[in-house]
Amino acid sequence: MSESPLVLVISDVDYPQLRLLEKIPHVVVSNPDALRGVGGEPAAILNWSGKRELLRAALLANPQARWVHSRSAGLDSILFPELVESPIPLTNGTGVFSQALGEFALAMVLYFAKDFPRMLRNKAARRWEQFDVDEVAGQTAGIVGYGDIGRAVAQRLHAMGMKVLALKRHAPAGGDPLVQHFYTPAELHAMLGQCDYVVASAPLTAETRHMISDAAFAAMKQTAVVINVGRGPVIDQAALVRALEQGKIRGAGLDVFQHEPIPVGDPIWNFENVFISPHCADNTHGWLDQAMLFFLKQYDRFRKGEPLENVVDKRLGY
Repeated sequence: MSESPLVLVISDVDYPQLRLLEKIPHVVVSNPDALRGVGGEPAAILNWSGKRELLRAALLANPQARWVHSRSAGLDSILFPELVESPIPLTNGTGVFSQALGEFALAMVLYFAKDFPRMLRNKAARRWEQFDVDEVAGQTAGIVGYGDIGRAVAQRLHAMGMKVLALKRHAPAGGDPLVQHFYTPAELHAMLGQCDYVVASAPLTAETRHMISDAAFAAMKQTAVVINVGRGPVIDQAALVRALEQGKIRGAGLDVFQHEPIPVGDPIWNFENVFISPHCADNTHGWLDQAMLFFLKQYDRFRKGEPLENVVDKRLGY
């Protein structure tokens, strides 16, 4: 394939990164009405920032499309039956944001291990109060969902001398030098009972929704810290609130939530032992540029007829 295929770009805002597409044929649409004015027959669809409904309308209006790419790694908000059932390959942004999320997970481990909240409270009160803190070396972290993000977390925690356990549907052949032991989803509670830190990095699917709920919290140590850098609903937030209220866990460091933005009256705001990041742990300087540059590399593979990276299993949702 030597021609330069036309790309239909779905974007609700005129992002500066769209200018990086200037050297390839493309057309940008921001609403269903704009689809009627698209000339040619787009061979690829880039869902840069569109909603599921607009992506669905774009695909149905362009059945000749041969590839769909999603800027984000999470796909739960855009998958629809016609896309799942179609033979068209779907790729995503897996890997683009993983390193930043790994850093956030490490930051949360250190935040609780060194009791930074207590230090900040004492600073505000001008109080000189020495106290003991924890070393993370030798402590155990369990990673729920060992994909690209989970491995980025493992790299950092393993480097700190932590024992890393991981939950994965199928353990990699030959194991992984970063992980001491892999557990299947059926063995979740057995893994959780050993963990000082539990890091959720799983995609959101029917299987993973509320995977961490009341029974999971009951299986944890009372001193455990829960960290979520995956998808909000993987953790049952109502169950998390109950666990916090009842002192079943030490605390939580969260970048994603069941409902975003978090409603003003949500009880999750009330806990001093919960660190809240407004879903921006991977919003590093240049993160959108990196996402677009990854798409352009994918486009070059598509143009040359080479295998695409990050082809997802649409039925599994990742």
